Amino acid sequence: MIGKLFDVRRRWPAAVAALLALFAVIMLTAMADSTMQPLPAGAPGGQFSAGRALVHLKRFATEPRPIGSPASERARDYLAGRLRAAGLQVEVQRSVGARSSAGLATFGQVDNIVARLPGTASTGTVLIAAHYDSAAMGPGASDDGAAVAAMIETVRALRAGPAPRNDIVLLMSDGEEDGVLGAESFVREHPLGRAGGVLLNWEARGVGGPSLMFETSPGNARLVETFTGAVPAPRGHSAMVELYRLLPNNTDFTPLTAAGFAGMNFAYIQRSSHYHTAGDSIANLDPGSLQHHGTNMLALARALGGADLRTMAADHDVTYFRALGTMITYSGGLVWPLAVLAVAAVAGLAALARVRRLLSLPRLLVAAVSAVVPLLASAAPAQGLWALLVAWRPAYDLMGGLLHRPRPYQAAVALLCALAVLGWYLSLRRRLGPAALTVGALAWPAGLGVLCAQAAPGASFLFALPALAGALGCLAAAVPRTPALARPVVAMLGPVTAAMLLPALAGDVFDGMGLALGGASAVVLALFGLTLTPVAELFLPRPGTSPEAGLGARPETGPGAEPSVRPGRSRRAAVLAGSLTALLLVAGLVATGLVTDGFAPGRPGRTHLAYVMDARTRTAHWVSADADPPAWTRRYVSGHDTSALPAGYARGALWTGPAPAITADGPRVTVLSRDRGTLDLRVSAGKGARSVTLRLDRPITHVTAAAGRFGSASVPVGGTRTGTWPAEIRFRGLPAGGARITVRLPEQGPVRLTAIGESDGPAAVPGFVPRPAELVPATREDGELVAVTRTYTVAGPLA
Repeated sequence: MIGKLFDVRRRWPAAVAALLALFAVIMLTAMADSTMQPLPAGAPGGQFSAGRALVHLKRFATEPRPIGSPASERARDYLAGRLRAAGLQVEVQRSVGARSSAGLATFGQVDNIVARLPGTASTGTVLIAAHYDSAAMGPGASDDGAAVAAMIETVRALRAGPAPRNDIVLLMSDGEEDGVLGAESFVREHPLGRAGGVLLNWEARGVGGPSLMFETSPGNARLVETFTGAVPAPRGHSAMVELYRLLPNNTDFTPLTAAGFAGMNFAYIQRSSHYHTAGDSIANLDPGSLQHHGTNMLALARALGGADLRTMAADHDVTYFRALGTMITYSGGLVWPLAVLAVAAVAGLAALARVRRLLSLPRLLVAAVSAVVPLLASAAPAQGLWALLVAWRPAYDLMGGLLHRPRPYQAAVALLCALAVLGWYLSLRRRLGPAALTVGALAWPAGLGVLCAQAAPGASFLFALPALAGALGCLAAAVPRTPALARPVVAMLGPVTAAMLLPALAGDVFDGMGLALGGASAVVLALFGLTLTPVAELFLPRPGTSPEAGLGARPETGPGAEPSVRPGRSRRAAVLAGSLTALLLVAGLVATGLVTDGFAPGRPGRTHLAYVMDARTRTAHWVSADADPPAWTRRYVSGHDTSALPAGYARGALWTGPAPAITADGPRVTVLSRDRGTLDLRVSAGKGARSVTLRLDRPITHVTAAAGRFGSASVPVGGTRTGTWPAEIRFRGLPAGGARITVRLPEQGPVRLTAIGESDGPAAVPGFVPRPAELVPATREDGELVAVTRTYTVAGPLA
């Protein structure tokens, strides 16, 4: 019981045509998912213009502007001034934002810009949100300056037309990079933050690519309907929504929707090697991405600004995705029927093949179970490739898999996946038969479709639709009455459907997660390969015949026969030669990547360096968390001795080296009181310092920070920090007058506390030589800082 589900008269022409069709579908999908052409500053007034938005971006996004920095204040004043000039009601909300995680409490003095354009007959609020602060390591032209500049241009375009029906509120939040602090304080303290409405949040995780709608609030049916109907170039799919809901990532969208807003979250994610670095600059920003962001923002502001927002609520999600440039949506109520139908179609194909004696049930079971082998054999080498690259080029580790020129490496991963799938298929084809392997392969996407229908309904389409189309196509091709010329056409239904969905998904995973998690993309590509078994069969004769048999003859359509001719040495030699050639190509691609992705001024490497000085002893050190510091960093560090560092400062493995002392007063901590479970402190960062960090040698359970007229905030804290002392408290943008911090501790006894006053940039340290152009600061939070410390021991309760 071994046989082909179908055969054709001219296999090779049909096979080549099938490959060309798959290539065309993949390329058309990629082109259809591209970004937009930017419009110049002279574009009509009613349209969004990236050229006009760039004028604003150049005014505030040319330097880092972390929370509490002078650059942040300049950006705040410029943006608030532009919104006032546009005729909006503008206020600056000054408060303390707060967030907690394992062993860590983070606070920040935030200045949120809140602007309101009143509606003519409002049915609710449309909240457009983006953050104007940046990471400390770069100017944040994309993250999130582009969205903020787009808000200014969107307001101009809105004011040029009829007034909106609904209130339009713009939130330019502060402190997002340090834990969505501005958004948290907005929903906790501002009346508009508690009023609810429809949210449009804008982000970036790269410097290019299309603006993707990657996250929604639950019950998104009406939101997606508005998105697909109003936006001229909608991008994104519901699987992104499901994936992001499962991840621990946060943007301002998280606290805003938790406070009751329904909404959509947008970002572009390509060329993510510049994310949170000095490379996130206007020079590297793709103007087309800015245009796409802004065009979507304006279209949705108009659509939602004129809608009855009371009708936007829905009790279900929808599935949405693009196929060859067309947006397809269907109700969540169809997810389970389609998933079950895919399983039924695969079962029906198995039954037909069994009736025609093309497979046996034991062979089918072995084929289905063995299909896990190419999945694992794809993921493992992909992860192994990353480990090999980091071992060969340790600087890659600091990039987190987000490389400047990853295409050769990605092609190597794709080739390894193809080799794994083909190796599985060809090695078992004679023993189990083509029919069993085809049906067994389709069982995996069908099963994943059911699994996703239960756990992540918006992602089920990625697997259920290719499985359904593949099974139905093979069923049609296997029916004896189907004309011979039509068989390869209908058999391509599954591969073509998969080609529209899975390669693009693998590309998104590569863009979002990088090569450090290349195994995830490899699994997607291997699943794509499992759907292509009908294409492979177009190249192959019936089992048990020579490769030349049947090239021009009419194939049999009856039941398959047991093989009568064993594969010869020539066939095994051909398979071995093909495998070796593929491995040589993989090696060549990796070598190409190592050559073309070398570090240079336009594609810099990363290095971590910080300066730390004990204010009491005036002993100073350079520290670096690099695994293998580059030559520039080795000017400052030479060994791993951390014993002389201030108590509680070291976190993880560090390189260290001596440094000259600087003139700095450092942080101050005054113990106001201590009773059995509470420590009440007055903390200042020191002259010129922007932030302060407290590290404690005991766990903490609750922290309150009060900053005078800026207010106060409290957070519970669970768990402990890893690689350092168990508890940490940060206050970003600490006011000059300091803050009062109240800490609850579950344990009695003395407490050791190290206060770290943090200033940006070590340029003022004597002997410091600026980085060469091919290096930028790494993204570790204590990088590029001057840290001045004081350590205190607080004994028992004070009277």
